[in-house]
Amino acid sequence: MMKKKSIPASKPFLILFLCQMISALDVPLDSKLLEELSQPPTITHQSPKDYIVDPRENIVIQCEAKGKPPPSFSWTRNGTHFDIDKDAQVTMKPNSGTLVINIMNGGKAEAYEGVYQCTARNERGAAISNNIVIRPSRSPLWTKEKLEPHQVREGDSLVLHCRPPVGLPPPIIFWMDNAFQRLPQSERVSQGLNGDLYFSNVQPEDTREDYICYARFNHTQTIQQKQPISVKVFSLDSLNDTIAANLSDTDIYGAKPVTERQPVLLTPTGSTSTKVELRGNVLLLECIAAGLPTPVIRWIKEGGELPANRTFFENFKKTLKIIDVSEADSGNYKCIARNTLGSVHHVISVTVKAAPYWITAPRNLVLSPGEDGTLICRANGNPKPSISWLANGVPIAIAPEDPSRKVDGDTIIFSHVQERSSAVYQCNASNEYGYLLANAFVNVLAEPPRILTPANKLYQVIADSPALLDCAYFGSPKPEIEWFKGVKGSILRGNEYVFHDNGTLEIPVAQKDSTGTYTCVARNELGKIQNEVHLEIKDPTMIIKQPEYKVVQRYGQVSFECIIKHDSTLLPTVIWLKDNDELPDDERFLVGKDNLTIMNVTDKDDGTYTCIVNTTLDSVSASAVLTVVARPNPPFDLELTGQLERSIELSWIPGDENNSPITHFVIEYEDGLHEPGVWHYQTEVPGTQTTVQLKLSPYVNYSFRVVAVNKIGRSQPSEPSEQYLTKSASPDENPANVQGIGSEPDNLVITWESLKGFQSNGPGLQYKVSWRQKDVDDEWTSVIVANVSKYIVSGTPTFVPYEIKVQALNDLGYAPEPSEVIGHSGEDLPMVAPGNVQVHVINSTLAKVHWDPVPLKTVRGHLQGYKVYYWKVQSLSRRSRRHVEKKILTFRGNKTFGMLPGLEPYSSYKLNVRVVNGKGEGPASPDKVFKTPEGVPSSPSYLKITNPTLDSLTLEWGSPTHPNGVLTSYILKFQPINNTHELGPLVEIRIPANESSLILKNLNYSTRYKFYFNAQTSVGSGSQITEEAVTIMDEAMASRQVDIATQGWFIGLMCAVALLILILLIVCFIRRNKGGKYPVKEKEDAHADPEIQPMKEDDGTFGEYRLFSFVSSAPF
Repeated sequence: MMKKKSIPASKPFLILFLCQMISALDVPLDSKLLEELSQPPTITHQSPKDYIVDPRENIVIQCEAKGKPPPSFSWTRNGTHFDIDKDAQVTMKPNSGTLVINIMNGGKAEAYEGVYQCTARNERGAAISNNIVIRPSRSPLWTKEKLEPHQVREGDSLVLHCRPPVGLPPPIIFWMDNAFQRLPQSERVSQGLNGDLYFSNVQPEDTREDYICYARFNHTQTIQQKQPISVKVFSLDSLNDTIAANLSDTDIYGAKPVTERQPVLLTPTGSTSTKVELRGNVLLLECIAAGLPTPVIRWIKEGGELPANRTFFENFKKTLKIIDVSEADSGNYKCIARNTLGSVHHVISVTVKAAPYWITAPRNLVLSPGEDGTLICRANGNPKPSISWLANGVPIAIAPEDPSRKVDGDTIIFSHVQERSSAVYQCNASNEYGYLLANAFVNVLAEPPRILTPANKLYQVIADSPALLDCAYFGSPKPEIEWFKGVKGSILRGNEYVFHDNGTLEIPVAQKDSTGTYTCVARNELGKIQNEVHLEIKDPTMIIKQPEYKVVQRYGQVSFECIIKHDSTLLPTVIWLKDNDELPDDERFLVGKDNLTIMNVTDKDDGTYTCIVNTTLDSVSASAVLTVVARPNPPFDLELTGQLERSIELSWIPGDENNSPITHFVIEYEDGLHEPGVWHYQTEVPGTQTTVQLKLSPYVNYSFRVVAVNKIGRSQPSEPSEQYLTKSASPDENPANVQGIGSEPDNLVITWESLKGFQSNGPGLQYKVSWRQKDVDDEWTSVIVANVSKYIVSGTPTFVPYEIKVQALNDLGYAPEPSEVIGHSGEDLPMVAPGNVQVHVINSTLAKVHWDPVPLKTVRGHLQGYKVYYWKVQSLSRRSRRHVEKKILTFRGNKTFGMLPGLEPYSSYKLNVRVVNGKGEGPASPDKVFKTPEGVPSSPSYLKITNPTLDSLTLEWGSPTHPNGVLTSYILKFQPINNTHELGPLVEIRIPANESSLILKNLNYSTRYKFYFNAQTSVGSGSQITEEAVTIMDEAMASRQVDIATQGWFIGLMCAVALLILILLIVCFIRRNKGGKYPVKEKEDAHADPEIQPMKEDDGTFGEYRLFSFVSSAPF
């Protein structure tokens, strides 16, 4: 069995009850229990030990205490009983020990100065307060004095003394002028801790007549003012003017004037001093020095370091402040004042003493009769305090004896206590710097067990987590605690449970089967009590679809999912956080049932988003990071270096990549000389590179800009660089894409792509155009042109080859020799038609055509191919003519045959062939006639079935739209269809081609038939058309089935059956109301299967079904 002394602090929902400590009981803070238990007095509130009061207001001396029964109060003043009933100015508050001394109605605060102590007493003991020293505050006036003006030489030091009147408490000192403005202070002029105003050296601007020291007394809210002090500063020049009449020039100027002085301490005086401070107080050490230039103060601790985090410098480092001092802060502190002429120092020996402070304050004891216990009172201080004990406010040496009590220095030992041992003990720890007084009672109680946890308390716990079931209890002697599961279950034992000393039962890993009722039993020798609590185990809350890492472009939209699963009895709440803080108050953030959507995303939305799901029992969370990406910011600070004629180095600083790494930089240039305002691509470099060596062309006024590119897109271009103009040179290249193509049969059109401005390399760009006929021994003909990209040569033979070249030149010379290209003069229409055209019919829809090629000389241009024109003349099955629609097929190159698809069967066609060049088509060959053979026909145009009778149907049809030959016959197939859509035997009939209708006889009545119909030529059958139709029903049988529902006997029978059923229902209702019991047979009938009962009434329907089945299954 596992046991623990206490419940971990991580379980704050438990009430902690320490039920035993050194054989003592601790009374739980249960209000109902406290009302019922007897308890010695405890002081709960009292005035401070040193209590300074405002003499103009009533004096209130606090003393509050609790106890059972409620305590009574009494006071001593200056060690003797203070009878408040004899002083009309003093009253005590009801149900309290607080005194109110009425000063505002004639009383004087000075009359009530003294040391007061309160005693709270009931039948179980007496508690006492601290000694409360009452002193009225004082704010005396300044004594009148005659203040002489201060006349000081410039650069000398000066101290203006304040010397405020002694007040209680001491006043706050500050210096102001007549206009109630604080006098400015600095390293040179500052106020000391004693209130004096120190000048390290005076300056002419210090001259004034209104240096006024003020003393503010906070208790009385009064301010006292000292007489103004006058200060006049004389410079050396003005002093010389004053005494020039009486002193010689040698006296004034012979000696060097004192303009600078090394530091001298104004306070403290001497080289060493001492300081005593109490532990826990603030230590203030001060050094103020005179000197010119103004000295600078520095502090050190000899043999150690100034304490970190507790050391502060004030008043321009003239004051060293150490807060919360301890004995470790004792030592020698040195202040050093230094200027350019030297330094001076002072050592302050600090001793930290200590008023008494607690190590172990005595604690209340609640004991059972016969138990043992101890009161421990341990304190420390410097010097070490002495310990004395009192019992119920009386020194223990003269207090009534108690055989169970033994005093051993700072400890009182109790053995085998009885109820009469109850008392309040006071421990006093004192030294020369103060005292501590603590009350601790010993309360001996005999109480039967009590369970303080509410009955039937419900605990709800998440599965697989600890379950802690309270059994807060009290009793004296301390009760024993046992736990049971269920009302009659066995006592709980084993490693699966932990039993805490405060009565709590812990199930470290609660499972679903832990659900149930648990009983806590508390018993001691005075009685027994039990209490039931209930435990429910809930399913844990889970996030089954967590938010995922997202990357979104700026101004886009993003959504985080948070889909949860939870116990159906718990109501979850979902909270979204951004960077562990609330979502921004922005309408762009849309919180849905199971998602968070951010619209119009900005850079500020970058961060971690957390979905927190809370129930009353558990909390889960999941986080995801949002990265907002965007196109890069443009590069900046472009710089050109290393300028050469044909190259230059460009460098830049990248802009912010906006969470998407820069993949590369694109460098663009502008030619301000030829194309100002137009930017061209120059090159690109990797995103890690910020410099590039650029190749340049002559005669270009360059400006560059850089564009950064990442996965999101391109940045805005950078600001342009400075311009750089390169020198001129002859062209490096010739025009590209030179061509020679005639536009007319007697010309040659020479074209080329003009060089761009930066390709000209210099001013005066022109082109030398040269040509000569190929394979003819001719000289080159040349012409120089400018500002054009075309030249027309006239009077050329038709379609002959020419050699052509175009060379660039400018004012500085020619480009390199250009390469030659072959062109042709203009084309003309072909002269002859293809011959020997032959057609071979492959089938009813496809034919193959052949022809002989024309001689190339007659083409008079580039041979592009042949065109076949063909058209249908007429259908051989129908002699009527129709509009002729010619079709054209083009066969590229020098091909001499081709296929003609998509022909119509049994038709007459014509075709011709023409040769094609770049100019157009040549003459047509003679028309060639060919015919296509018969094919299968299309489906009949329609099939209608009319005039249905009992055993016949009439069929009508239309001939095929495209017979595709001579029709030989029609084929009709049909078969019956029963009610289950099964097909019967198939019947086939051949019908002459000249028929258009047919009557089918000897069919079954009331039967559906499916028909298949198609046409035939000598080639075969065409596609079929289908229809369905039904023969009509036998009229006699139909009349018999209808008449039965209108017969009188049938109507009467139905009414009789309904009346019989109604009578049976009434009889059953009456018998049931009389409490009659049905026999077994009646019960069986009453509970018979409702599916079986309607059989008798269904006889007619069943007969119809059999008849229908018979008719449907009759042979076809």
